[in-house]
Amino acid sequence: MSGTPAPVLRVGNASGFYGDRFDALREMLTGGPLDVLTGDYLAELTMLILGRSRLKDPQKGYATTFLRQLEEGLGLAHERGVKIVANAGGLNPDGLADAVRQLADQVGVPVTVAHVEGDSLPVPGGFLTANAYLGGSGIAACLRAGADVVVTGRVTDAALVTGPAAAHFGWGPDDLDALAGAVVAGHVLECGTQATGGNHAFFGEHDPARLRRPGFPLAEIHADGSSVITKHDGTGGVVDLSTVTAQLLYETDGARYAGPDVTARLDTVRLTPDGPDRVRIDGVRGEAPPLTLKAGLTRLGGWRNEVVFVLTGLDIEAKAALVKNQFADALERGGARPPAEVRWELARTDHADADTEERASALLRLVVRDQDAEAVGRTVSGAAIELALGSYPGFHVTAPPGKGAPYGVFEARPVPAAKVEHLAVLPDGTREVMKPPVHTQELAEVEEPPLPAPYPSGPTRRAPLGLIAGARSGDKGGDANVGVWVRDDDAWRWLAHELSVDRFKELLPETADLTVVRHVLPDLRALNFTVHGLLGEGVAAQARFDPQAKALGEWLRSRWLPIPVALLEGIDAPEVTA
Repeated sequence: MSGTPAPVLRVGNASGFYGDRFDALREMLTGGPLDVLTGDYLAELTMLILGRSRLKDPQKGYATTFLRQLEEGLGLAHERGVKIVANAGGLNPDGLADAVRQLADQVGVPVTVAHVEGDSLPVPGGFLTANAYLGGSGIAACLRAGADVVVTGRVTDAALVTGPAAAHFGWGPDDLDALAGAVVAGHVLECGTQATGGNHAFFGEHDPARLRRPGFPLAEIHADGSSVITKHDGTGGVVDLSTVTAQLLYETDGARYAGPDVTARLDTVRLTPDGPDRVRIDGVRGEAPPLTLKAGLTRLGGWRNEVVFVLTGLDIEAKAALVKNQFADALERGGARPPAEVRWELARTDHADADTEERASALLRLVVRDQDAEAVGRTVSGAAIELALGSYPGFHVTAPPGKGAPYGVFEARPVPAAKVEHLAVLPDGTREVMKPPVHTQELAEVEEPPLPAPYPSGPTRRAPLGLIAGARSGDKGGDANVGVWVRDDDAWRWLAHELSVDRFKELLPETADLTVVRHVLPDLRALNFTVHGLLGEGVAAQARFDPQAKALGEWLRSRWLPIPVALLEGIDAPEVTA
């Protein structure tokens, strides 16, 4: 990454989470030309998992899957001149870098390895891990020093792309628009096949054979920060305006997408088709980053247990009421105090006059949580199992009640960037300190853009929102976001005025008493909703049926509301049956 840079930097992704498709690294290295291959292995829950792993073995704390992938991948990357950049270092990037060097010696591949550290923060009392989200400057320094493999701890997901792009094109901290463009490209790539048709709202419009095994995405990045999102020729999946829009909206909120290197303005993103399975991203404006970095802290929050009762046939509601009362009575007679939190949820999965027993059954889910393991363990399992011969007809559970399991809590806090020592440990062992940005800007909401003219009034028909709108949802700590988009201007005129915060809460009653903020992104024909507090203490706490809000958007799409008949023309809309 010296001399005159090539006009295009091809950056691919081979992992969207710890546990993603194992052979993706090999597929990306052998499937077509690449300059850099990235892997995102960290999530809020992952840091807690690695923290518990490190308690058992202080030498661990990194994603061991990455090492196994490199057993073959190191040689393939070396043969093809591909740099590898991954945040698989987790809580121990130094240890992973040493392990990669040892592996390289074992397989006889001459690679240079560097790593980025400094994200680890003093851990407050009661917490297990504390890490700042670093930017891409440390990665860039490692690559400029000649590293073939760079492993990091907790960096932003987009840093895996901004670092290589800055190193290749020679960007400095004031090249804000270019950096912002790379951030947007990095955000599209970070979740792997979600950009190539995976988990996509309009999957039914494509040949199922194409979606059987989506290929992983890559970005062709240019010197001005613009990019083209695509995938290797011949791989499965789909890259189009809709798949890229969906991923752009994933786990974001307002128009300002803040990071350690730059604040990217999502309201300036332009998407245009660039050929089959190619979408161009340009026009992205960047602003100075905020003074603070995000820091993620994890801790063990307590203990949880769950029992799922199967209720079959008639009188489902009465059966549920009986077992709830019996369970409460069994706890009281056992002399134990009830768990601090007891939640029941009845899922009416049953069908009348069903042709199989499973289709005739509903599920009653009991979830308990407490600081005391005993309160959710033997006490709960004993109370549940003693009902087996004296409760509702057809009593059984999906699995025998067991011991309680620990659950975690994720907490995000701001930390001054100047107080975090961001270090690039170069291939020769030199420790280079990355200076925090000189220019910063306080993060503030943008003024809401003007809405389009309302869609003309006319006949409507009650139908599911998802017939004309896509959605993608996810988690950020205890909050959830739901991005909703449409694919033509007429639908946008209707959606922008129809899907207000009040309408959103009406469609999703679970959010009625929560703070919901709507962000308008006209260039994407999209609305992004942030639902504060829906997920309680975060995914690791598993406080909700869908703890990461992955299907919240699909629930929204399934809700019925009056839609202009003209917008439904040509769509196979279901008839109202009740």
